[in-house]
Amino acid sequence: MIRVTEQESKYHDIDQMSVLEILKGINEEDKLVPQSVEKAIPQIEKLATAVAERMADGGRLFYIGAGTSGRLGVVDASECPPTFGVPFDWVVGIIAGGDTAIRKAVENAEDDVNQAWIDLQEYNINAKDSLIGLAASGTTPYVVSGLNTARSKGILTGCIVCNEGGPIAAESDFPVEVVVGPEFLTGSTRMKSGTAQKLVLNMLSTTVMIRLGRVKGNKMVDMQLTNHKLVDRGTQMVMDELHIDYDHAADLLLRYGSVRKAVEASRANDNK
Repeated sequence: MIRVTEQESKYHDIDQMSVLEILKGINEEDKLVPQSVEKAIPQIEKLATAVAERMADGGRLFYIGAGTSGRLGVVDASECPPTFGVPFDWVVGIIAGGDTAIRKAVENAEDDVNQAWIDLQEYNINAKDSLIGLAASGTTPYVVSGLNTARSKGILTGCIVCNEGGPIAAESDFPVEVVVGPEFLTGSTRMKSGTAQKLVLNMLSTTVMIRLGRVKGNKMVDMQLTNHKLVDRGTQMVMDELHIDYDHAADLLLRYGSVRKAVEASRANDNK
């Protein structure tokens, strides 16, 4: 396969550029990313729909990847509980090389064709679950093997890659291929490719959680109240929904632990 992500940058002698020229060049390339994501929306729609259906039936969502892609999966998974108030095992991010690899590269981890399934088995992954492989190249052996084994066991598979026609897409029931073109810095897929994957992950997990009822209107009514900013945001939501003053809203929020529960409890009491 032709890996566009490895093609030479169209910018030459960047080490001789001024700071302003470098910044403008990076920005020009970054502008292409949302356009590429837009072209992939039909693929993202199919994946999001399938994952939401599985999760509504009790399944979980797993991400596997290596390097930047793996880290992005871990980030998206880790943000679902505080944002949507879901259990920590609903969305799971796994990176080749384990948690150490989140901060520090682990040599040859992405080339291990046996470890992905071993990692997944620690979570008792099963046929109700969905597994999404993340790899800019579309060829990472760790991800390919994980998807292959999962698919053979009836697990729904998908991917977010930045090349077309690779082995990861071939192992995916619902591939998402976002081709952003050569990087500003040749082969540095943490740049445009990483941005594209982050955008798709935002779209995917947010859409799935909305479909699962974790959003009301346009509000994160199940968010965890983990700091003062979020308590204040939640209080404002309760105020707006119930048309009450700040102190009353704050009291309800802290008593019941979430915007949804505070509003439901207040309305239940009013109807008695």
